[in-house]
Amino acid sequence: MHKRIFLTTAVLMLLAFSASSQIYDPVTWDFGYEKKSDTGYELVFTAEIEKGSHIYAMDIPEGGPIPTSFAINASTGFTLEGKPFEVIPPEELFDEAFGFKIKSFSNKAEFRQKITSVNASFTVTGLVNYMSCNNTTCSPPKDVEFSIRIGDEAAQPAAIQAQGTDLDSEAAKAGSGLLSFFLLSLLAGFAGILTPCVFPMIPMTVAFFSQGSENRAKSVVKALIFGFSIVLIYSLLGIIVSLTSAGAGFANALSTHWIPNILFFALFVLFAISFFGAFEIVLPNKWVSGADRRVDRGGLISAFFMGLTTVIVSFSCTGPIVGALLVEAASGDVLRPTIGMLGFGLAFALPFTIFALFPSIMNRMPKSGGWLNSVKVVLGFIMLAFSLKFLMTIDSVYSFNILSRDIYLAIWIVLFSLLGLYLMGKIKFSHDSDLPYIGTFRLFLIIAVFTFVVYLIPGMFGAPLKGLSALLPSPEKSKFNLTRILPAGTAPSTQFSGQVFSSELCSTPLYDDIFDMPLGLTGYFDYEQGLKCARELGRPVLLDFKGHACANCKLMEAKVWSDPEVLRRLRDNFVIVGLYVDDRTQLPESKWITSQIDGKIKKTIGKINEDLEISKFRTNALPLYVITDHDGNPLNKPMPTNMNVEEYKKWLDEGFELFKAI
Repeated sequence: MHKRIFLTTAVLMLLAFSASSQIYDPVTWDFGYEKKSDTGYELVFTAEIEKGSHIYAMDIPEGGPIPTSFAINASTGFTLEGKPFEVIPPEELFDEAFGFKIKSFSNKAEFRQKITSVNASFTVTGLVNYMSCNNTTCSPPKDVEFSIRIGDEAAQPAAIQAQGTDLDSEAAKAGSGLLSFFLLSLLAGFAGILTPCVFPMIPMTVAFFSQGSENRAKSVVKALIFGFSIVLIYSLLGIIVSLTSAGAGFANALSTHWIPNILFFALFVLFAISFFGAFEIVLPNKWVSGADRRVDRGGLISAFFMGLTTVIVSFSCTGPIVGALLVEAASGDVLRPTIGMLGFGLAFALPFTIFALFPSIMNRMPKSGGWLNSVKVVLGFIMLAFSLKFLMTIDSVYSFNILSRDIYLAIWIVLFSLLGLYLMGKIKFSHDSDLPYIGTFRLFLIIAVFTFVVYLIPGMFGAPLKGLSALLPSPEKSKFNLTRILPAGTAPSTQFSGQVFSSELCSTPLYDDIFDMPLGLTGYFDYEQGLKCARELGRPVLLDFKGHACANCKLMEAKVWSDPEVLRRLRDNFVIVGLYVDDRTQLPESKWITSQIDGKIKKTIGKINEDLEISKFRTNALPLYVITDHDGNPLNKPMPTNMNVEEYKKWLDEGFELFKAI
């Protein structure tokens, strides 16, 4: 009786789920071309994307989602010129699941490929590979084949001619990242003011402009020219970097290749050592003396050279800050160096200009002293900490696996502990003044630094430290993670129907050299092997359709599966089968299958798992969690992304109770 009721319920739920689910594919591709010259053409690949969804850009950092890519079949009829490139700028946003910024397209994306041919007509074939996601679901990577007939004017879609209508909105989205960097550069400019070779220059600058106090109007004009000159000089520096960094793929090369990352690491360390007082980074003396002679000549032009002198003389303190900004800027949008230096110059020039216009404010300024050198030293410690980011990139991209998460955090803990001790006066550098007592502001700064150190310590033992995920190696790179270790004597077990459920497996999982279970869980990565073990243990099966590049899969594991009650249920009550649908490991021919959905031969682990998900559950959503019996039949409605821990626990309990009723 129980079996009959269960089977009826299961069939009804499966029908309901099949009716409500669908194959998630929010992208429509259009393929065409434009003739640019007698022998030159541009292939045009346009993606129309449903509202709320997105696809990823072509340049994605190692360890991120699947980038959009194009494979064009070789032919004697044409020659490829360069590589495919993006026409509409992608939007760059921080992705919490992957821990770094990722570029993607919403609404519309356009890509092009230049080719040349002397033939009047020919055909270009190939395929585009891409991955689409929304806030709750990701699709497995998908291949779309195309065939573009060149020479047939009818094959050139009118939509291609009208492309670009969404450029303004896409550029506006990209602009949000530039605004954030502009604000960061403003803060850096203000920090540059509070250094020992800049702050004392403010009174001298005010004195220079006060010489002409008998003509107030002329003094105001000279002060404005002075401020504008500083902004112009720094902006020109940014423009030069922008112009020299232009070009497709330049930013990606800077951010991932080992040579620039080693160079940037060395520069940050050099800047830090300079801030600690070992030496000063200065420009040639003849530059200073030359600018000074122009100042002495007077007139309005002297205000410009006063600004130039200020920039040159202050370089020993501002140089490392400017260098760090330019390093960060050059690895992003081509406009970032210009925007960054504009922001830095504005902030740097503002105090000088205000004090030059209103000299009476000088009386309210804090006096110069040892605190100025403390600002440099604090910046030096911060630069040392951030220098590790470049080593982390090399270690990740080239799979060296040397700079593990715990080593990285250990270095940070030491650095910020030393910073705290420095602020307390326990460590003293050569240029530091004596610290007779600790002021209120310094006390709160010490508290903040040591609070940060305490926050870092749990990360050594597996804590996710989600607020710093963009700056740290992934938790999987930790060599000492207590979350993967069950304390002795606490091995979980649950009594049910005379059997003891333990975390032990029936056999060695297939592909365990490729995949890992999260959070110290055990399970399988092969569907049939998982079902077989479930029969032996008398447990229900939890199918976990996931992907290496699935952001929501990572978020579900970090925010839902990590809950102690959810984790206990997963470990005690189910046989977990993790099925990666985007893995490209090719299996031996004996394990290939022919799909009943599209009739194609599936040769890789990912394609076989994707075909299983579509054929049995009529969806390709990622992640997808399905609780099944020993024959793979769903016990309750499959669960997509759901960040509500309580709802997920209820869903697990429901499936487990239905299994007991069989």
